[in-house]
Amino acid sequence: MEITLVRGDITEQRADAVVNAANSSLMGGGGVDGAIHRRGGPEILEECRRLRAGHYGKGLPTGQAVATTAGRLPAKWVIHTVGPVHSKSEDRSELLASCYRESLRVADSLGARSVAFPAISTGIYGWPLDDAARIALDAVRQADTSVADVRFVLFDSAAYAVFETLL
Repeated sequence: MEITLVRGDITEQRADAVVNAANSSLMGGGGVDGAIHRRGGPEILEECRRLRAGHYGKGLPTGQAVATTAGRLPAKWVIHTVGPVHSKSEDRSELLASCYRESLRVADSLGARSVAFPAISTGIYGWPLDDAARIALDAVRQADTSVADVRFVLFDSAAYAVFETLL
C-alpha cells in the first residue's frame, strides 16, 4: 500500500472512495461532513436517510463505517465514519483507530483500490492533531486491506506538516 499526503479539499479527490468524518445522524453537519454533503448533492443524503430508516435507526456508532454513493463527487463512494470526541479523562484512541480500520474494511467490501481520508476527529471533536495523525497512520499501516492507494487529504499546511513529520 502506498500512503500519500495531499494538501487540499477532500471533495475534489479522484479516488474510488472518500471518507467522511460524519456525525452519528448521517444527516450532514459542519466541517468535512458538511462539505461532502454540499458538494456531493442530495443523492448522498437520500442514501443516508435510507440507512437511518433501516439498520442504523439509532445512528452510526462511533468507530464504525458505512458506504453510500458519492453523488456528484469525483469518487464512486463515500464511506461515512463517526470519530470519537477527544477526552482528557478517557482513552478513546481505539475508537479513532477503528474509524480507519473499518473504513478500509468497507472499502475492501466495495472493491475500492484508492481511498482518501480526512484527519478524523481533529476539527470540532477536538482531537490533538499530532496524536490523531499518529493513530491514523499506525491504523492504516497495520490494516489488512487490499486498498493500494491511501491518501490523507489535509485542509491546511499545519495539518500537512504534522502528518508529513510522522509519515
